[in-house]
Amino acid sequence: MKNYLNTIIIGVTILISVILLSGAFKHRNQELEVISVTGLGSKDFESDLVVWSGNFSRKTNELKSAYAELNRDQETIRKYLLQKGMKSEDIVFSAIEIAKEYDNTFDSNGNIRGSVFTGYRLSQQITIESKEVDKVEKISREISELINTGVELYSQPPAYYYTQLSALKLEMIGQATKDAKDRAEQIAENAGGSLGKLKEATMGIFQITARNSEEDYSWGGTYNTTARRKTANITMKLKYAAH
Repeated sequence: MKNYLNTIIIGVTILISVILLSGAFKHRNQELEVISVTGLGSKDFESDLVVWSGNFSRKTNELKSAYAELNRDQETIRKYLLQKGMKSEDIVFSAIEIAKEYDNTFDSNGNIRGSVFTGYRLSQQITIESKEVDKVEKISREISELINTGVELYSQPPAYYYTQLSALKLEMIGQATKDAKDRAEQIAENAGGSLGKLKEATMGIFQITARNSEEDYSWGGTYNTTARRKTANITMKLKYAAH
């Protein structure tokens, strides 16, 4: 009788253990079932800040005369820009750079024998930073008019920026997150299940490229400054529990 009772107890214990293990295994499998999706946020926008720069220089044998000529050029450029409607506070001239220049002398065999001082070259850069994008664009195209005044100014292509990047990025993160969730819900529905809680969210790289271009993305993020009209992209990778 005692042996029979022990056998029953052992059997019940084994049965309970199997039930508990089965439930734990089933619960574990449920926890491991996830849906991973990537959502995209994309928006076209136009730059609201432009930075343009140009360089000019003068060269003479005497430092004093080179400095005087460069100062005259600076005032001519400033006057020109003010007449074009630029604000004085948006016009910035850099510090003057001074360089001594030499020409090499050669012997009959083409070997360098020495060098001869040819003069002082004084150089300066002008930079305009403004939200008047149209106006600065026009100036950058017409600045060669200064040649008629005797000023040789070498213009650089304008660089374009956007001052509301933080707000734009937040908006796109929301857009990408919603896109990813919609994809996850569709996957769960197509599989006959339902979407559970969000388990993990990872933000991708923020990319800014020229609009309608084939510009390559970069692992570290691209920020195009040559195009006035741009497209921003960001991705969000989400992992959801699935039932």
